Amino acid sequence: MAFDRLQAIRAFCRIVEVGSFSAAADSLGMPKTTVSGHVQNLEAQLGIKLLHRTTRKVSSTSDGAAYYERALTILNDLDELDASVVQNRNLVHGRVNLEMPSPVCTLLIIPAMPEFMAKYPDIQLDIGCNERVVDLMHEGVDCALRGGGVEDKDLICRPIGQMRFCLFASPGYLFSAAPITQISDLVLHRYLGFKFPTSGRQYIPTLRRGNDSYKIEQSSAIYLNNGSACLAAGLAGLGIAFAPRAEAAPFFKTGELVEVLPDWEMESLPISLVYPYTRHLSTRVRVFADWATQLMASNALWSFEETDGRVQHPVAAQPK
Repeated sequence: MAFDRLQAIRAFCRIVEVGSFSAAADSLGMPKTTVSGHVQNLEAQLGIKLLHRTTRKVSSTSDGAAYYERALTILNDLDELDASVVQNRNLVHGRVNLEMPSPVCTLLIIPAMPEFMAKYPDIQLDIGCNERVVDLMHEGVDCALRGGGVEDKDLICRPIGQMRFCLFASPGYLFSAAPITQISDLVLHRYLGFKFPTSGRQYIPTLRRGNDSYKIEQSSAIYLNNGSACLAAGLAGLGIAFAPRAEAAPFFKTGELVEVLPDWEMESLPISLVYPYTRHLSTRVRVFADWATQLMASNALWSFEETDGRVQHPVAAQPK
């Protein structure tokens, strides 16, 4: 097989980014032996050692680090060239590795995915759907939708929407419990709290109405670390819970859940599109990013736009 220098350069750059031959192979959709062969051929042609290989990790040599910086510029320029000559964007093809929070994935992206796949049938997606904050560079992720504040200076961050939350309970629970006529009545109720899955730290939500604010700081009868579990607990009549409004809204329509204190607005979680500074957005990644941005902007449950006469502003969540 003829030596494909461009493929070899792409393989080398991805190894530097993710720190592993196996992870680079998975990211590029190639066998590990192919990736290894590409780098060996590239080193042989250049006559220099590009990578330090040990049983525990792979890192670039000083020559490899310099080569990576120049190679990355060339690859970015080639991607720009390809994008500039693609007249019909439906011809975009390739694999895109994505990460996003579970509610964004299951409630927004997946339901709308048939539209995207119909428009770009030659794009393959690897979607990670969880609450873990991944290392985009080292895990070979092209871009991510991320909730909360983004402080990583190695990432380009584009705010595109927000995840709204709401308090709710089942009609059966509310019928048997003390009436809620004002926000201070919450202390009389069984509250279902949330703890971040990575740290185990309790999340303390804030509600706002005009210039007034209220933090739910009371102890919880049950702590949960998953939004779907919070919803299930509310449906089971275990107490007052909160979850993404997009997840609870269908149950408000059926009457299985009742919104608690609807005149108080729960803080929202900002949603941003993020990708590494060093990884130029290829055409296939850009079309997904643009589509996801428009999708969120056009959905009243996720956009920054006014809903129910109130302008929703994203509030940075507490660190996880």
